[in-house]
Amino acid sequence: MIKIEAIIQPAKLDAVKAALIELGIVGITILEARGHGRQKGHTEFYRGREYTIDLIPKVKLEMIIHDELKERTIQAILGAARTGHIGDGKIFVSHVEEAIRIRNDERGETAI
Repeated sequence: MIKIEAIIQPAKLDAVKAALIELGIVGITILEARGHGRQKGHTEFYRGREYTIDLIPKVKLEMIIHDELKERTIQAILGAARTGHIGDGKIFVSHVEEAIRIRNDERGETAI
C-alpha cells in the first residue's frame, strides 16, 4: 500500500479530485492548509497599510492506494494541478505498513 500526500493550490482542487475519481480513487482526505515554499508569501495593501502575507492558502490531499495505482495517481495529480508557476505544490509518496478498518477489523488492502 502507498500513501500519497499532495499539497496543491485551492483553485485546482476540483480538477484534481475529478482526475482521481476518474481513476477510481474515492477514498481521499482533504485538508485546508497554509504554508509557503519558495514563493515566501507576498505583500498587500489594505486601507493604506502594507501587510505581509507569508502563509499562502493551500489544500492537502491524502490517500492510501494499491501499489499498482501509484504512477497513474501521480500523473493524474500532476496533470490536473500544474500551472507551470511557482507555488503549484508538492507530492509526497510513502509506504504504508498496515491499514485497519475500525468498523469490522478488516486489515491490509481490503481495508482501503
